[in-house]
Parts: sequence; structure tokens; C-alpha cells
Amino acid sequence: MIGKLKGIVDSLGDDTALIDVGGVCYEAHCSGRTLQALPAVGEAATLFIEMIVREDMIRLYGFATPAEKNWFKLLMTVQGVGSRVALAILSTLSPSDLSSAIALQDKAMMGRAPGVGPKLAQRLVSELKGKAPAIGAVDAGVIGLQTALGDGLAGGNVSDAVSALVNLGYAQAQASGAVARVVAKEGEEVATEKLIRLGLRELSS
Repeated sequence: MIGKLKGIVDSLGDDTALIDVGGVCYEAHCSGRTLQALPAVGEAATLFIEMIVREDMIRLYGFATPAEKNWFKLLMTVQGVGSRVALAILSTLSPSDLSSAIALQDKAMMGRAPGVGPKLAQRLVSELKGKAPAIGAVDAGVIGLQTALGDGLAGGNVSDAVSALVNLGYAQAQASGAVARVVAKEGEEVATEKLIRLGLRELSS
């Protein structure tokens, strides 16, 4: 099994990278996020590889980080998510965004990825709840929010407040952290509007 490739970038396609390892070029299918992280053609690069072997094919999938590779494998445990959809999700959402979407049960954020409709988005956040922290890549804001909520699962008011703060231009980690601090002080039953208002106060303090 191939677990990692270290070589020279030979060429880059729309969703593939060709890596020259000692004169042998390996084609790896990659997310848009990984392709953007790779250096220019002719420069040294490292890809973490997931190799999928089937009766009619052997295909390599390349990732810029171990966290992204772990997410790829985890996403494909959900019914209806194949390699193409998993790469589309990873092209749209960072590992931190995925952790936030699952912790907050945020179907709308998950649904941003091409090929992920409302039903699949619901299945993803439901089936993966509680699994994301085990593979890391959870930002401090989400950890704080999970701690404040106890079991790490947010109600609609909490996820709506975080989404509203993100829409106002704050980073996901900042928004999650601010709402976590409010929930820790006021409880998780606070109305959405109040959560947003107090969250803004936390962000400005």
C-alpha cells in the first residue's frame, strides 16, 4: 500500500496531480484545497495518500495533510458519499469547517459542497456527530462550544447564531468561540437574537 508520496510536481490538472518519484509518475486525485496548497511544477512536494483498490481499478487520492486524508476516509463511511463527493466536500470546507458543521449540526454549511443535497447534508451531520474530534483538526472555538454544550451538539439557536456571525464576516473559529463564551455564561436556551447580540459584544471586547 502507498501511504505517502515525496517527489517533484510533474503536472497539475483540474482534480489531479502528477508526482514524479524517482522517474515514476504517480497520478493522485486531489481536492481543490490540496491542489492549491501544492507548489509549482518542478518543485518538491509531499502528498499523503489513500489508495483504493477495486477489481477494475487502482486509484490514488492525495492530500496536503493527514487531517484531510482522515476526513476523506471518515466522509466515505456515510452512505451516499463516494470519493467524488468526499473530494467536493473537502474542496469546499476545511477540516475546521467540517468539525464546526458537525458539532453545530449545521446542515446548511455542509450543503455548500457540490453534490450534497439537504438529505445527504442531514445524514452527514447526524452520522458523523461525535466522530470528528477523534481525528483532530477541531479549532479552539469549536472545542469551547462543545464544552459549553456538554455533549457537543448545538440546538438550532446556537448554530443559527454562529452562522449569523460568520455571515457578518467573522471567522468560524471566532464565531464559535464567542457563542461558546455566551452559552457558558447564559445557558444554551438563550434566544438566537440574544446570542447574536451577546456574541457580538464578546467579539468586540
